[in-house]
Parts: sequence; C-alpha cells; structure tokens
Amino acid sequence: MLEIFLQTLPFFCVIGLGFGAGRTGFFTEEATAWLTKFVFYFALSAMLFRFSANLSFGEVFNIRFIAAYLWATAFVYGVVMMAAFLRGASIEEAAFESQCGVIGNVGFLGVPMLTLLMGEAAIGSVMLVLSIDLIVFGSLVVILVTGSRDGAVGLGALKTVGLGLLKNPMIVSIVLGLGWSALKLPIPGVMNDFLSLLGGAATPGALFAIGASLATKKAERPLIAGWLSFSKLVLHPGAVAFSALILFPVEPYGAAVMIAAAALPVAGNVYILAEHYRIAPQRVSASILISTALAVVTVSLVIGWVGQLY
Repeated sequence: MLEIFLQTLPFFCVIGLGFGAGRTGFFTEEATAWLTKFVFYFALSAMLFRFSANLSFGEVFNIRFIAAYLWATAFVYGVVMMAAFLRGASIEEAAFESQCGVIGNVGFLGVPMLTLLMGEAAIGSVMLVLSIDLIVFGSLVVILVTGSRDGAVGLGALKTVGLGLLKNPMIVSIVLGLGWSALKLPIPGVMNDFLSLLGGAATPGALFAIGASLATKKAERPLIAGWLSFSKLVLHPGAVAFSALILFPVEPYGAAVMIAAAALPVAGNVYILAEHYRIAPQRVSASILISTALAVVTVSLVIGWVGQLY
C-alpha cells in the first residue's frame, strides 16, 4: 500500500504545486483559466484522440461494463438526492449535490493518472466512464435544472444538452479517434509524434490547473461538503465495486479500472455548471476542495485494493 501511495503522490504533489502558485498569487485566476483552456481544448484532446485512434469500438463498448457503472452511479445519485430532499433542498440544489456525489475528475486527473499507474490498457475503460459521466449525468443535471425552472423539459433544454455535447472537446476527440480507428486509417509518424508531444502536456498541465483552481475555493458549509465528499470518495466506488463484481460481473481488469475511476474526487466542471446556473457554487466549490485533499489518501487505498483484482 505504501508503494501505491508513493506512486500516486507525485500526481498530487503537482496539484499541490499549482495550489501554492495560485494561493500566493504567482499564478493568477486569469492564468489558471488560460492554462485550463489549453489543456481542455488542445493537450487532453490530443491525448484522448491518440489513445482512442488506437482502439477499436469493440474494445471500448462493453454493455456489461456500462450496465454496472450506470446502475451504481444512478444508485448513489439517488441516495444523495434523497438526502438533499430530506434536508429541504430544492430540486436544483439536490441535482448539483448529486453531481458532486458521483462525477469525478476523470478527464483532468483520471485519464493521465490511471493510464500511467494501471497501464495504457486502462484507457478504454476510463474513456467509457468519462463518456457516461458527460453524456448521461452531465445531461441529466441540465435537464433537471431547466425542467425545474420551466416547469417541464422542453426543446430548449434538449438543444442545450445537444450543443453542450457537440462543443465538448473530450467527447469530440474520443468520437473522432474511434472513427479514425474504425476506418482503419494509419497514423503517420509525424502526426503521431505531434499528438504525443501535445498530449504529453496534458498530465502536468491538467494537474497544475486543478491545484491552481482550488486555490480560489473555500470550504464553506463544511458539513454538507464533507458528506458530498464522502459520497464521492467512499459511497460511489463502493457501489461501483458491488455492481461490477457482484451484480453485473465485469472482467477483473475492467472492474478494477472502473472502481478506481469512481474513487476520484469531485470534478471541476461541476463547479463551472453550478456557477453558470448560480446554484450552490460555494457548496460545490467546498466539495471539490475537501474531496481533492482527502483523495491523496483514499485514491491510493482504492488503487492498492483493486490492484489485487487482476
């Protein structure tokens, strides 16, 4: 377990470096925004395209894997939402708390970290988790919020969801990469070197950007944020483990990657949406801060445990 902790520690050290740079003002909020944009639209997209272009659709699409992850994530989503309703929260607040409980930082943290720690063979499973998070649950929060405000789910909400997916570079790069693979097109040496060079900036850039963005967040309403962090770091991977190992048995390596991905801290894009809709941004911000800090230990524990499955 100590060996796993030491393997994950450098990733969180880069996050800590970014946090320190942001906290001291050496790296401003504007600089963080531009770095995040570079990673999101260029470096991470290059990495995802290169990985997916070397996969086949059959390697990525696994109905049992999808069923296991969907069931577990929907279950925890419902638990967190019910807890919010019992506390008197609105549908909108409950939707965002549920997002915090199940949507991990798979894009910026999971893709670079899990592929390095668990091998490049993990990328297919990681991308499938990422796609489900973005397409299913990313769409669900928009539908719940707009439906609550409008009194019904109209074409406007569906249009917003559709455009959001089309404009998401992670989804676009995965689809284009799988399309490239399906057409059996070779990747020229120059193109492969270009993608490798650009994609290589994704890991340090994404981790540093996570840390710098955390520097502006405050742990307000820590009790609720603590519950949401517990849901994300413990309940979600626990439910995924039960689903992938017992309910919908997935082959050991795929199950291990799925569980590790579910153990990641709350994703930063949940805060972006919360800020956009003006729904509990401080609560979401605190959940990201607390869960990321605790993930230094919890992610190492989960990766150490799932490593025994395969």
